[in-house]
Amino acid sequence: MIYGFIGTGTITAAMIEGMMTSALDVTKVLVSPRNAEVAAGLDARFSKVEVAASNQAVVDEAEILVLAVRPQVAEEVLTALRFPSRRKLISVIAATDHSKLGSWTGCSEAEIVRAIPLPFVADRSGVTAIFPADSIASELFAALGKAVECKDQNEFDLLAVASSMMGAYYGVMERVGGWLVEHGMDDRTTSRYLTPLYASLSQVAATNADASYSGLRQEFSTKGGLNEQVFREFEENGGSSALLKALDGVLERVREG
Repeated sequence: MIYGFIGTGTITAAMIEGMMTSALDVTKVLVSPRNAEVAAGLDARFSKVEVAASNQAVVDEAEILVLAVRPQVAEEVLTALRFPSRRKLISVIAATDHSKLGSWTGCSEAEIVRAIPLPFVADRSGVTAIFPADSIASELFAALGKAVECKDQNEFDLLAVASSMMGAYYGVMERVGGWLVEHGMDDRTTSRYLTPLYASLSQVAATNADASYSGLRQEFSTKGGLNEQVFREFEENGGSSALLKALDGVLERVREG
């Protein structure tokens, strides 16, 4: 199978890195030349990766096309290309709906699958939401970790919002780490403690799939203890309200498409 990527940024690089160490049947991967440094790096690392002469050259040869340009330039880039009919398109362009993608590519919306791959696909540990359900897209993203086929657009949009929590997750670690440093701890000791702590908490949730987050929170919060106090004060001081407001704002943006 010949894959082609229009757009050569972080997610493209992560997907290709995962693909090259996966069991996927990949004949060739064509990448667009726009980000010359990233494209050249991929070409140098992997024998099956080639830098195409142009975006159109990628479109013309690839059997499966991954649209991975920034949403701000997507219309400009895609409307400049001629897409053959009956070509599988997988769009990883954020907050850009099927109707726009169909209009810009001239392809049937039924031929387009949207996906939300995260950087973890590089080491094939990512979970990727896709819509609509599609065997080719599922095979690709299952090889890069796990594929979650969404039952409808609403479910896909909600998972897109959930994926926007990565920065906030590290932001919490940043704030806690900064507080520790302010109180006299050095950076190295801070990271050596916080990173495995948060990793262990995620691992507990991963290995207890039937447990609710509420149940885990209570299990890890002794009655009248320190963990219970932190969450209670977080709630009382508007932490949860601010978080939910931010999620509502992201959902509105995603649905604008």
